[in-house]
Amino acid sequence: MNWLDHLPALMLAVPLFGAFIAPLTAWGGKGLRNAWFLLVSVVFSVLAILLWSRVGAAGPLIYVMGGQGWNIALPSGISIPVRILMEIDAFSAFMVLLGAVASLAGAVFSVAYMDRFSGMEKFVALYFLMVTGMFGMEVTGDFFNFFVFLEISSVASFGLVAFWRDRGEALEAAFKYMLVSSLGAMMVLLAVAFLYSRYNVVNMATLGKVIEWGMVEKTALVLFLTALAMKCGSVPMHMWMPDAYAEAPAGVTCALIAVSQASLYGLFRVCFTIYGAFMGSPVIPWVIIILGILSMFIGVSMAVIQKEVGRLIAYHSVSQVGYMLLGFGVGLLALGDARAMADYGFTALKGGVFHIVNYTMYKGLLFLAAGALFYATGSRNLNEMGGLARRMPKTMVLFMIAAAAIAGLPPFNGFVSKLLIYESSFAVHPILAVFAMVTSVLTLASFVKIFQTAFLGPELKKFAGVKEVPGAMLVGMTVLAVAIIGLSLFPTWSLNNLVEPAAKALMDQTSYIGAVFAAAATGGGL
Repeated sequence: MNWLDHLPALMLAVPLFGAFIAPLTAWGGKGLRNAWFLLVSVVFSVLAILLWSRVGAAGPLIYVMGGQGWNIALPSGISIPVRILMEIDAFSAFMVLLGAVASLAGAVFSVAYMDRFSGMEKFVALYFLMVTGMFGMEVTGDFFNFFVFLEISSVASFGLVAFWRDRGEALEAAFKYMLVSSLGAMMVLLAVAFLYSRYNVVNMATLGKVIEWGMVEKTALVLFLTALAMKCGSVPMHMWMPDAYAEAPAGVTCALIAVSQASLYGLFRVCFTIYGAFMGSPVIPWVIIILGILSMFIGVSMAVIQKEVGRLIAYHSVSQVGYMLLGFGVGLLALGDARAMADYGFTALKGGVFHIVNYTMYKGLLFLAAGALFYATGSRNLNEMGGLARRMPKTMVLFMIAAAAIAGLPPFNGFVSKLLIYESSFAVHPILAVFAMVTSVLTLASFVKIFQTAFLGPELKKFAGVKEVPGAMLVGMTVLAVAIIGLSLFPTWSLNNLVEPAAKALMDQTSYIGAVFAAAATGGGL
């Protein structure tokens, strides 16, 4: 066994170790702290790339921490086996890779963006804890550990959202996020308890193999669906997202986007991997589709009327989550029908998966660009900006790339994923595609508004001294811009190597379950 066999454990150990060491870097000053922040971020990003490539080459990866021989002996003489199972298939590895890229960009951006503030070693520690929780949700193979990692990411996020503690709005946003996260976590724990009381296991693969369709299982599914839809920002449980995203430091928001996608990952893992055999009924798929349509329309409608650039972009996050819910809901609707899956179901899944990566990249870049505007001008209000193209040309170009992508303008990556969702949703009902396309038109209008107001027009006298943001912030934004351009220039490669393997893995319940039981048969244990 070589060190590459331990990649799943390293994905958790590296950011967790980074979090515990971060407070000690205060002794070495700002230089040591920033070096540690960047070093750990680069290391877990490289590990994520290695993990994704390894899973792509060898199939699902099973890793058992503890194995057969690691036991805790209690004073009573009872020996309890300690085994933490991780299972990483192509969909899990895909999500880990996206989270790592977004977190790296947020970390690089934050080095300069947060330079003016004290207590940054605590900021770095919380940031790495949040990343640890996100990775844990995506690699764990059992529901109890999913709950634990969900709590780790949430608690760390509270502190980061409230970082501007002198602003009442930031404290209010953190409080809302705390309430919603606590309620969601309790629902997840209750769902796990229901399933454990019935089957005496919390392992996802085992549950997917033995689960039946009774009242206990239906109750657990409703709890999972409600909690995880709430955590990913779906309407009508979206009230925390505009506040938290707008008030958190820009680099944190970039990573928070990936954290919310980890909750979306959990929702789809439950629906496809655990309950996939019972999705012949259209009820749950249509619930997800309706949540998607409501999220798209309400999110974009609220965004159009906003004056603060951060809140405007944050409401578009609600809208973009709707696209993913629509794509996966249509795919789930076709799951029980082989012909429907061949006709439009797999196209919908590819659209949903592709939109996850697109959303993470361009939405992260938009928030970083909004942070750059605030850093340079000290204002969040669009009505107080103007003529910044002359002072911040690089930020303007990076913003334009992200705005074109989120609006779905060809040939940008957002156009490809939206086209797949339009095509598949039209096959179910034309009105679904109409809602999606109207949302795209309003999205374009919103970002034309930002571009016109902030960057064009006459230069305001009070911005005569404004200059381009520091290089580290530009590098952080460029990381995501390069990803957007790469996805846009090579859509076929992106679909064949990133999207399709992840979509197939999510749809293939048998392979996920079989990988775990094959590992158990060779001595891995459950």
